[in-house]
Amino acid sequence: MRSEDHRPQEPPADGLTVGRTAALVGVSVKTLHHWDTIGLVRPGGRTRAGYRVYGEDDVARLHRVLVYREIGIPLAAIGRLLDDPEVDAREHLRRQRGQLVDRISRLERMVGSVDRMLLESKPGIRLTPEEQVEIFGADWQPAWAEEAEERWGGTDQWAQYAERAAAMNADGWREVAAATEALTADLAAAYRSGVAPGSDRANALAERHRAQISTYFDCTYAMQVCIGRTYVTDPGYAAYHDAIAPGLTSWLCAVIAANARAHGVDPESAGWE
Repeated sequence: MRSEDHRPQEPPADGLTVGRTAALVGVSVKTLHHWDTIGLVRPGGRTRAGYRVYGEDDVARLHRVLVYREIGIPLAAIGRLLDDPEVDAREHLRRQRGQLVDRISRLERMVGSVDRMLLESKPGIRLTPEEQVEIFGADWQPAWAEEAEERWGGTDQWAQYAERAAAMNADGWREVAAATEALTADLAAAYRSGVAPGSDRANALAERHRAQISTYFDCTYAMQVCIGRTYVTDPGYAAYHDAIAPGLTSWLCAVIAANARAHGVDPESAGWE
């Protein structure tokens, strides 16, 4: 059994009816009737039964009309272009193509400007996705900021973060990224060397961690405990820390909890407050 031929259908010997022609070129029957009435494209053939149909030349003319209309030429001018033997159609199309390329360039610049305006008006990180990856590293996913907004967007802490982030430029984010990287390296080194949660060194690292979080919003010990729990329960966070040093995630959570207990916060019952 032969597979179906999906190539564009060519007009048969007798031509195509109005309905079939409309479907072929992608316009309505009403449009074809209008173009027939104004003399723009008239069906030039007839079937054996006497019905008017569009032949190959008529369909080709329709396609040229569609091209001219798409680039903004009025129908009356299209008719003159098609019927005037003195008009060089190819040269005219070349000029129109050049105008279209210029228009596309202007529109692309406008889209870029609108994108920058949207970025500037959106709360949170005011960096392009490319700048985010350049500053925070190849593992950074720009979608994480949107996920964070979906999770915490209704909280006072998110509003505080958005206000602070809106005031930061790329250099400020580079400083934040460098501080975060240094803290992560020190946490991993302490974990590998067997530093125990609750020790002076571990508590000092927990304080640095809370101070780093406070870059974005005022982080209490109870909030820090909640964040530590998220590190363990969220697969993304767990994978990030354990990729640096297997077991680092659980150790960091324990370090945060021990330091919070030393400041009068019960890690078992701590809430977002």
